[in-house]
Amino acid sequence: MKTLSIATTTLLLTLAACNDDLKTGAPVPEGRSATAMLRTAAGADAGRATATEVADGIRITVDASNIPAGTHGTHVHTTGRCDAPDFTTAGGHWNPTERKHGTMNPQGPHQGDLPNMIVGTDGRGTIALTVPGATLASLLDADGAAMVVHAAADDLKTDPSGNSGGRIACGVFQPA
Repeated sequence: MKTLSIATTTLLLTLAACNDDLKTGAPVPEGRSATAMLRTAAGADAGRATATEVADGIRITVDASNIPAGTHGTHVHTTGRCDAPDFTTAGGHWNPTERKHGTMNPQGPHQGDLPNMIVGTDGRGTIALTVPGATLASLLDADGAAMVVHAAADDLKTDPSGNSGGRIACGVFQPA
């Protein structure tokens, strides 16, 4: 009987500890995700981006289509709006850590700075990476966030946007 009582007490204390994490605003559990359906300024489908919470940050995957062949800067932007024709309503790069632009900038990068995407003659391109330290809760804050594909390659160092040109596709992240 004493063994049963100790086991029951241990179980109840463990459950209470788990419940406390939910009340304190703990990070979103691993595996939760958000999706952004990319569209061109003309409204054509341009693929999708997925952000998934993982143990060390957010795993972002972009599967683009209907994009001109070449190298394109890709970034997460601060605001979940994609008003055509220029998508400037998406704001600047997502930068909750207040760093400078670019992975080649010693004071960077923004959390929204992603690698350049190489698009083939079939109009398709893919990138995938983990943004260390990022959280889905931060990405999906009150004004949301958007994935943007730019017209040109990002030089990975020039603040604020890497000279990556105009915005040619955009999608607003929505919880999955």
